[in-house]
Amino acid sequence: MRLAAAAGALLCGLAVALGAYASHGAEGAAAVRLGLAALFAFGHGLALVLLAPRVRGWGALVPLVLLAGVLLFSGSLVAAVLTGASTRLAPAGGGLLMLGWLVQAVASLRRR
Repeated sequence: MRLAAAAGALLCGLAVALGAYASHGAEGAAAVRLGLAALFAFGHGLALVLLAPRVRGWGALVPLVLLAGVLLFSGSLVAAVLTGASTRLAPAGGGLLMLGWLVQAVASLRRR
């Protein structure tokens, strides 16, 4: 889980760079996509930093699912802007993010 927490910290730092580039180096739809990617990367990166050290049992899947989701979602948006790649992986990433938060909710209710 230390790796997930470290990846979360890196995502937060990358999100700051993406946000700056979205604000100062990109225009139109590219700026919107990069801003959204930065928002999701920062929010989920912070969640990984906070959640990863605390998970136990099957709740340990949460950071891994969130990490995969944010990499697919934000990564797809960034790749589309920088390389012209398709955003077809973004919905899968979004689905993983929703699943990760659902599992976190259930794990939170089951904690004693």
